Amino acid sequence: MKKAEVKGSSYPIWHPYTQMYTHEPPIKIVKGDGTTLYTEAGDRFIDAISSWWVNIHGHAHPYVAKKIYEQASSLEHVIFAGFTHDPAQDLCQKLLKILPDNQAYFFFSDNGSTAVEVGLKMAFQYFYNRGEAEKRNKVIAFHDAYHGDTFGAMSVSGRSAFTDPFSKYLFDVEYLPLPLGENKSTCFEQLERLVATQEVAAFIFEPLVQGAGGMNMYAPEDLDRMIAICQSNDVICIADEVMTGFGRTGKYFASLYLENQPDIMCLSKGLTAGFLPMSLTTCTPQIYEAFLSEDKLKTFFHGHSYTANPIACAAAIASYEILTDPAYQNRIQEICDQQAAFKAEMAEHASIKNTRVRGTIVALEFQTGEETGYLNNKRDQIYNFCLERGVLLRPLGNVLYCMPPYCISDEELKKVHDCMRELADQWTAAIFKQTVKS
Repeated sequence: MKKAEVKGSSYPIWHPYTQMYTHEPPIKIVKGDGTTLYTEAGDRFIDAISSWWVNIHGHAHPYVAKKIYEQASSLEHVIFAGFTHDPAQDLCQKLLKILPDNQAYFFFSDNGSTAVEVGLKMAFQYFYNRGEAEKRNKVIAFHDAYHGDTFGAMSVSGRSAFTDPFSKYLFDVEYLPLPLGENKSTCFEQLERLVATQEVAAFIFEPLVQGAGGMNMYAPEDLDRMIAICQSNDVICIADEVMTGFGRTGKYFASLYLENQPDIMCLSKGLTAGFLPMSLTTCTPQIYEAFLSEDKLKTFFHGHSYTANPIACAAAIASYEILTDPAYQNRIQEICDQQAAFKAEMAEHASIKNTRVRGTIVALEFQTGEETGYLNNKRDQIYNFCLERGVLLRPLGNVLYCMPPYCISDEELKKVHDCMRELADQWTAAIFKQTVKS
C-alpha cells in the first residue's frame, strides 16, 4: 500500500492511542487559554478533561508561564547526579506540606509510567538490599488497573487489549477485584491469603479512582483496610496518584482520605500544571534508609537525562502556589459540589447504567448492550457528539467522564453538563426507537 493511500498519514507523526489507518486527520490546535482550545479553523472547545488530566489550572496560565521564563533565563538544566539546585529543593520542601506525613524523600523522573517504574524498583530493591529478594518476589494489583505503558507499569496493569501484544514479556501479578458490592469479601479474603505467604513485595493501586480502567471508584475505608493488612505483613504499599493527585478527588491527594498511608507514592500529570513533563516518586524514611550503605551495590541505580529539570521544577512550584491558595481551594470545593449535584441528577436516567463521582471527577456509564470497556463500539459516537457541541470529552469506551481544569467557570461547567445530559436524552430516544423496531 502506498503511503499516500493510508488515511491520516499525510504528515510523519504517529499519534498515541490512535489507529492511524482509519482515524480522521487530527484537529490542529493553535492556542489555549484557560479552559478553551482554539483550532486552526476557528472552532473552540472547552477542554473538560484537562488534556489527559494534566492542565489543572487551564491552558497558558500566565503566572506559570512567567515563572518558566524567569527560570529559563538563569538555569535551564544541569545534571542531577552530584549536583542540585534551588528549584528542586524548594519544590520538595513545599510538597512536604501537603503530602501525607510519612512521605519524606523524593525521586525525580519524567512521567507517570516512569514514576511507577521507580516505585516498583524501589520496592523490589528494598527487599534485595535486605537479603530477601528470593522470598519477596510477588506484586498484587487490581483488575482493570492502569499504571502506564512501560514494561513494569504494563505488568502491574490489568491485562487488556493494551497489553496483549506484550503479554509474554510481562512479569506475573496477583490480581484482586475492586472491593465493591459482592466482590468485597472476595477481595479481602484473597488479599489475606496472598500476604500470609510472606512472598509479596508490593501492593500497587490507584487510590479511590481507577482512571483509564473506566473511572471505577471505591471507598476509602476499604482501601484503608487493605493497606493495614499489607503493612502488617511487611508488604510495601504503592499509591499511584499520577491521576488522583493535586486536588482531583477534592483533597490534595486521594491518600489523604486514608488513616493508613502508603509507603511509596507516584506523582505526575498535575504536578507541573501541564506545562512540562516531570514526575516524582516519594517514599518513607524506612524505604530510603534501606539503600544507605557503604556497599555501593545497594545504590538505587536509576536516573533520567532530564531528572529534576529546573524549568519543570519552576512550573511545579508555580502550580503549587496557585493550588494552595485558600480562595482557589474554595473554588475546587465548588466544582466538587457541582459535580456531585450533576451525578445525583443523572443517577436515575434511563440511558445511564451507573453514575460515579469523587471530588472534581464525575462519570456516566451509558447503557449499550455491550460489555463496558475502552474499545466499546459506542466510544466514537459519544466523542464526536460532544466535539460537535464544542466540548472535549474523551470517553473511556461507554464511560463518559468530566475532569475539568479548576479555572472552569460555572457557565462553562453548565455547558459541559448540558452536553452530557443532551447525549443521555438522545441516547434514550435512540434506544426506544430500536425497541419499537424490534
